[in-house]
Amino acid sequence: MDERRRSRFEAVYADTYEQILGYAVRRCASPDDAADVVAETFAIAWRRIDRLPGGDEARLWLYGVARNVLANHRRGTARHQARTVELDLDLADLYATTPDASVERGVIATAFRDLPADDRELLALVGWEGLDRGEIAAVLGCSRNAVRIRLHRARKRFARALEAAGVQVDRVALAGRQR
Repeated sequence: MDERRRSRFEAVYADTYEQILGYAVRRCASPDDAADVVAETFAIAWRRIDRLPGGDEARLWLYGVARNVLANHRRGTARHQARTVELDLDLADLYATTPDASVERGVIATAFRDLPADDRELLALVGWEGLDRGEIAAVLGCSRNAVRIRLHRARKRFARALEAAGVQVDRVALAGRQR
């Protein structure tokens, strides 16, 4: 690492940090966003130290870099918000329910929470993660046959808990695909 380049960067950083930070703070929605913009601005300055102009031109060059970083940040935020809106709409469609269904879902959630932790983990690995018996065996560090037996028992306990809570159980659907 060239000592001259390092010293130059440190001097520019010390001379301009507060001004670049103020620029970012006035344009960002949060202090965290401003900190990200400033960090990225100075990271670019570090990578391009040989192209950084001298004197007061350095501050102006950094304002230009900060402006571009801020524009990229805003585009990223807009993309994130657009994806979030799409996801929210998808989830609303997926989980749109009648009042009776939300009551039943609460009962199901309670029955699931009341299961032993090992049963919950097995059922979650199948239902939420979509893993088959071989994959679950690898995750849990046991044989595929042990998973088959434990999963069968967990499903039976869950079915009994649901029936005890008054939820009509389709045993074929609860058993899932045998993989």
